[in-house]
Amino acid sequence: MLSLTEKEVDAIATQLLKGMICFYQIDKKKVHQMPDDEDYFNYDLTPDEEDTLDEIDEDPDNFAEFTKMEPSQEHQMMQDFIDRKVKEKSLAEDLVNALSKPKAATGFKFVIDGSKYKSEWIEYRKDKYLDWVKEQVDAFNYAEE
Repeated sequence: MLSLTEKEVDAIATQLLKGMICFYQIDKKKVHQMPDDEDYFNYDLTPDEEDTLDEIDEDPDNFAEFTKMEPSQEHQMMQDFIDRKVKEKSLAEDLVNALSKPKAATGFKFVIDGSKYKSEWIEYRKDKYLDWVKEQVDAFNYAEE
């Protein structure tokens, strides 16, 4: 059964928000992170990262993988933020408009960063990612049963 401390959950969520992928080494209770190859396709792995991948290949049951949310989940999170937190109708409309266009996340970030809701969005998103990491722990434990 996988059980993480709040500090470990926070560390993993922080790395996922930076575009990393995380592996939790169960026997050593250690978090490993590396770039998600979808975001960093020109990135060369460091020797430590290559060693970690070799360890995962040798003993996959000793590692739990944590990934960022899918684009549809990120989109829903942004929409929920608008619905629950943004009180100004014109700003809400601008954010919804940004979500309806290509590169929705970039457009949303541009609009929210220029608003008084920037810090509230950062906190909201972090809280959602903490929950997301906990959901992945639950899914890992369910799959182990």
